[in-house]
Amino acid sequence: MKKNLGNTPVAAPLPVLIVATYDEQGTPNAMNAAWGGQCGYHHVALNLALGHKTTENLKHTKAFTLSIATLDTLVLSDYFGLVSGRKENKIEKAGVHIAHSEFVNAPIIYEYPLTLECKAVEMQEVLDEMHVVGEVVNAQVDESILNTQGKVDLGKLQPISFNSVLCAYRVLGDVVGKAFKDGSTLL
Repeated sequence: MKKNLGNTPVAAPLPVLIVATYDEQGTPNAMNAAWGGQCGYHHVALNLALGHKTTENLKHTKAFTLSIATLDTLVLSDYFGLVSGRKENKIEKAGVHIAHSEFVNAPIIYEYPLTLECKAVEMQEVLDEMHVVGEVVNAQVDESILNTQGKVDLGKLQPISFNSVLCAYRVLGDVVGKAFKDGSTLL
């Protein structure tokens, strides 16, 4: 038997993304964003509220880094979503290590093992949100999360996702099948 839940969107997994930007004075900022993900082979998409400091920074710099939150960075990642960058310097308070990206005008937070360096190629205000599409110009990874072929191993990365229904974080699970192959048994 099935049950109607109304207009409750349950789209999973929602990656926990840390969006890092510089403001006009060059001060780094980071925020936790769950409304986003990959939207093409070389592009990511974000939906950010217009009132965020990060949104204002993006309008100025047209660049950002996108770090994938992990089990090891859960507390740090949640902190970046609890406090407004307008009220305190979250980077300084968190004590993270920052470097300027070689490819875009945005900070890299070294505590994250996977960071996408992006230039904003589309920004559109819709209602009270900014829809941002970023072109990934470089992916910086810690070698500890690579497999023997030099590819990112999500099992080693242990990315977390946001469960919007329970307001909780989950770890991405095991490999359970082979994409574009397992369904061929029905051809």
